[in-house]
Amino acid sequence: MADRSAAALRTPIYSLLLAVAVTCFIGALVTDLAYLNSGGNLLWLNFACWLLASGLVFAGFGAVALLVSILRRNAGDWLQFGLLAAAWVVEFVNSLIHARDGWTAVAGVGLILSIIGALLILVAGWLWQSTRYVVAGERT
Repeated sequence: MADRSAAALRTPIYSLLLAVAVTCFIGALVTDLAYLNSGGNLLWLNFACWLLASGLVFAGFGAVALLVSILRRNAGDWLQFGLLAAAWVVEFVNSLIHARDGWTAVAGVGLILSIIGALLILVAGWLWQSTRYVVAGERT
């Protein structure tokens, strides 16, 4: 029982924050596509704005948690941090673009930024999982 609680304390909060950020940024991309396919229904644009805002909050806290973990362990997870920071910057700019007029914001640069931001955070998440789990269920 003591081993289990110690393992729970060692589990980084970053993985939880990253999962929410990935979900929000991919959800924003999906709602952008739904907005374009619906002919400009503003409900989808509002969903995208809220998902971007939520993703930015969770990715920001995740970046801080990852930075603390990197500095504390003196580990080389700087690539993951760089990808997460790049995704945050891209999605922040995307959030500012989504605040403009609906169709012109999403149909052009907004959709491209959503795709780039989703890809960046997916790669960051993939790197996190590939470096943390060697065999399913065993943490290194």
